Amino acid sequence: MSILTTTKRAFRDLGALTVLALLSEQPRHPYEVQRLIRDRRKDFVDGSPRSLYHRVDWLVRRGLIEVADTGREGRRPERTVYRITDQGRDELQSWLTTLLSTPLYEHPLFSAAISFLGYLPAEAAIVALDARMVALEGDLAGADASLRALRGQLHLPRVVLLEHEYGQALRRAELQWVRSLIDDVRAGRLAWAGDADFAAHRQRSTVGGPQPASAK
Repeated sequence: MSILTTTKRAFRDLGALTVLALLSEQPRHPYEVQRLIRDRRKDFVDGSPRSLYHRVDWLVRRGLIEVADTGREGRRPERTVYRITDQGRDELQSWLTTLLSTPLYEHPLFSAAISFLGYLPAEAAIVALDARMVALEGDLAGADASLRALRGQLHLPRVVLLEHEYGQALRRAELQWVRSLIDDVRAGRLAWAGDADFAAHRQRSTVGGPQPASAK
């Protein structure tokens, strides 16, 4: 059965997707897949051996990859090399096409915290947002250095580093937005928890709304 018709959890299993993609390049042993995950900085993947072998087994059971070769060198444990199947290649293309073409909106912790920003004292909100801004600037600098190393030392082509570019674009956009939000808070352009506008909105959004005078 296609991953796209199974559970949403399986569809979002980026570890399985990564194993499938790396095996589409050439047959590999899981240790080599693990090394590539680390070298190419696929930080969205849990590259631990336990997690990796779990995903390899999962893909084998679904016929998306298969054993290509099994060998042993000296006293070393038996090494199994896996390759992608024709069904796996079809699934990889379908999986990637759907992920690229279909926006999947998720709610990170920051999004939830922002929705309750007005419950903090304004000065405390500014201090917290200032700290986030500094952290984002540090993340940007570190990620830029990492990206330069991946290009310069490993000579990786841009096409396998696009998620890093995308991550940087998101960080820059968030940094710009946080700066503008801090400016709005400082300038008093937002209704705050203690303000009359905020209190009125909270009352209107209460389930059932305020009771009319005739109902008393």
